Amino acid sequence: MTVKSKFHLTAFQIIIIAFFSLIMTGALLLMLPISTRGASGASFADALFTSTSAVCVTGLVVRDTAVYWSVFGKCVILLLIQIGGMGIITVYIITAATFEKKIGLKQRAVMQESVSAAHIGGIVNYTYFIVRTVLIAEGLGALFLMPAFMGEFGFLKGLGYSVFHSVSAFCNAGFDLMGEKEQFSSMTSYSDVISVNVTLMALILVGGIGFGTLDDIKRNKLTIKKYSLQSKLVLTTTAVLLILPFIYFFFGEFAQFPLKQRILLSAFQTVTPRTAGFNTADLTKMSSAGVTVTILLMLIGGSTGSTAGGMKMTTVAVLTVSAFSIFMRRKDATAYNRRLAAETIHSAAAVFYMYLMLFAVSSLIISRLDGLPLLGCMFESASAIATVGLTLGLTTKLSMISRCIIMFLMFFGRVGGLTLIFAAVSKTNTANARLPLENVGVG
Repeated sequence: MTVKSKFHLTAFQIIIIAFFSLIMTGALLLMLPISTRGASGASFADALFTSTSAVCVTGLVVRDTAVYWSVFGKCVILLLIQIGGMGIITVYIITAATFEKKIGLKQRAVMQESVSAAHIGGIVNYTYFIVRTVLIAEGLGALFLMPAFMGEFGFLKGLGYSVFHSVSAFCNAGFDLMGEKEQFSSMTSYSDVISVNVTLMALILVGGIGFGTLDDIKRNKLTIKKYSLQSKLVLTTTAVLLILPFIYFFFGEFAQFPLKQRILLSAFQTVTPRTAGFNTADLTKMSSAGVTVTILLMLIGGSTGSTAGGMKMTTVAVLTVSAFSIFMRRKDATAYNRRLAAETIHSAAAVFYMYLMLFAVSSLIISRLDGLPLLGCMFESASAIATVGLTLGLTTKLSMISRCIIMFLMFFGRVGGLTLIFAAVSKTNTANARLPLENVGVG
């Protein structure tokens, strides 16, 4: 066996190593004295947690971003968010193509896995499409945020705030710079400002809908029948997850507010759990039912191949279609006159199981270790594994062991459960392919 074959890395392993390397690099940069407002620099624990949260586009923090980090530190965090949101492999491919470096099949295969592209053909052009989409969306977002932020903070600071929050929103990161008003306050002071709410919600939705779906919309415009099955499922699930939670929040949680603010609060609280992490309402004042609904929305997350996390809308959609096919006693799971592959259903079930088990076990462990309410720990764990960033104020109260659990959940949620598993099990196991078949009763 040659040295080359012995240390051959799969696409999944390369993605894991790339994300881990970026997290460690970010942590080292954030430990520099120039990264904090004080002269001492951040501790390794605080820097590592912040870097993990930024690269995994989560938004959970142990130090308020606005008041603790210097301008340099904030720029590092913003860069980590941008690279983490677009994907490290995407940045590499674009850099290589820009400098006319040859991009081989290996790099293309890694890129395909990184962005969940359907085909390896045209992957470089698809990568350029991703970058163009990111830059245009973030540029427009910053432009629409400027009037509100410049009016309050002045030209230069308002410009910086507009760019930072536009990038953070599109990448579904949830980092904010509003701590100078009140620490860990997020966007609560803008709960009745239409321009800020609408812009942030639009960025979150576009970033979380998936580049594959955006490419479908670009190519086929309003001819929906030409969309891929994945795009149709994503758009349908998005509509359902926008309408039903809005009705609940409007009538159940924010009924006491004036109509304008009530609509904005309900809409924002419907959108932000899709792994964005901003909040315009005081989440600690929500009822247990409201917290539970938010947890469910966080776990579902955004779309495959997007900047969002969670178990993904397509996972939930595939399992829902599969369940209805069983209820209707159909042989195949079908949607929009298309049949779902058994492998797709199996993968969706595996992802659902992994997320649910890790979420439940982590919540129980953190609650037991730190003596915190279980519902609050469930909220924190869901926020971490779905890379959301919403919190009920428990992040800063967690012990070091609990913080390590949260960091693992963030990493798991960003790189993907199947990526981690496939990285550990690099070869396909076919030993059990043709064993005798036997039925097992379920349900």
